[in-house]
Amino acid sequence: MQKSTNSDTSVDTLNSTRQGTGAVQMRIKNANSHHDRLSQSKSMILTDVGKVIEPISRHRRNHSQHVLKDVIPPLEQLMVEKEGYLQKAKIADGGKKLRKNWSTSWIVLSSRKIEFYKESKQQALANMKTGHKPESVDLCGAHIEWAKEKSSRKNVFQITTVSGNEFLLQSDIDFIILDWFHAIKNAIDRLPKDPSGSSRNLELFKIQRSSSTELLSHYDNDIKEQKPEHRKSLMFRLHHSASDTSDKNRVKSRLKKFITRRPSLKTLQEKGLIKDQIFGSHLHTVCERENSTVPRFVKQCIEAVEKRGLDVDGIYRVSGNLATIQKLRFIVNQEEKLNLDDSQWEDIHVVTGALKMFFRELPEPLFPYSFFERFVEAIKKQDYNARIETIKSLVQKLPPPNRDTMKILFGHLTKIVAKASKNLMSTQSLGIVFGPTLLRAEGEMGNMAVHMVYQNQIAELMLSEYNKIFGSEED
Repeated sequence: MQKSTNSDTSVDTLNSTRQGTGAVQMRIKNANSHHDRLSQSKSMILTDVGKVIEPISRHRRNHSQHVLKDVIPPLEQLMVEKEGYLQKAKIADGGKKLRKNWSTSWIVLSSRKIEFYKESKQQALANMKTGHKPESVDLCGAHIEWAKEKSSRKNVFQITTVSGNEFLLQSDIDFIILDWFHAIKNAIDRLPKDPSGSSRNLELFKIQRSSSTELLSHYDNDIKEQKPEHRKSLMFRLHHSASDTSDKNRVKSRLKKFITRRPSLKTLQEKGLIKDQIFGSHLHTVCERENSTVPRFVKQCIEAVEKRGLDVDGIYRVSGNLATIQKLRFIVNQEEKLNLDDSQWEDIHVVTGALKMFFRELPEPLFPYSFFERFVEAIKKQDYNARIETIKSLVQKLPPPNRDTMKILFGHLTKIVAKASKNLMSTQSLGIVFGPTLLRAEGEMGNMAVHMVYQNQIAELMLSEYNKIFGSEED
């Protein structure tokens, strides 16, 4: 019996050894056939974003090309430069104006575009429906600028694309919005101004990086099924696009030479081909032309608002129709007789919008550049009475057109504040609207957020202490 037991144990051990050897051989075989299994099963694996990974070819050259494609990500995904939450409003689509609706968006800035998500990008991609893409902005050829007049909110800037889409972005935190503004502006400045040219350059760059047929499929998903002559035609078109770019550069060069040889504005004005403008001219120039110290247009607008706009909700804060405002601007610049009681100017917000535009387009603001820092230093004074006296002294030193226009404008705005219970425009609200419009530093950019606080405070103080500041100047 003992021998039988030992014999059985030996047999079991031998079987286990054989099974173990077989298992090792199976693992070796499986390891050797790794690519075979992968080529059959990997096509069924889904990534996080729902894209199907293409099966790997058994052919050595195709395999190396596939690996190259996996190692080198698409150019559009090479750099995510910045991401975070901002307030966003789309106000135009293809040039068509949209109603402004603010919403919180997760903004992702890459080297060429901005994408908008409702939540962080990882959450958005996880929850995104198949085939749905986030809203994006192509930055090539886009324009970015601060847009204080587009919203009563602070720290608002606008991005306008070549396709006519317009977006407003905003944050209450000054350093955050400044950081975003500079990041997007730098991204735009790095891109070529011609969107079509840049897209062709991007395509050519992709082809030059690899001769892989996988990359060529980016241009035509069915290229592998096309005939050889069709492939040659595709390559011809791609190379031909490079010559098109050089032709466009030559045309641009000729246009640039033509523009540099065009007559100056002064020459055209002397010949009477262009009339002197009201909008966009220096304040003292307009006043000298009209033999006055306050522009006639400013007086007309103030008179119209005091006649029929003091009780209007949101006066000076609500924007009027921009096309109508531009029409009014054109009539004023053409020196046509202006009657603001005409039915076409019935919307008082058009009148207030045109008045704000007049001050905004002054080459030098109502508070001259040379006085800006002095007004800022005055508003910083700890003693309230000293603050008032310093500002009063500065106002008296202003050139007559600036001083007299300022006196009439702020006197008018005190009447708006007196009706605040009806028009809901407080001293603070008017300070926010008019501060950045009337005061700005020459060539300012870096300290914009800091200056904005002082601009509003100066305007508020001149409204609340109007009688003390302008009292001795009254006739």
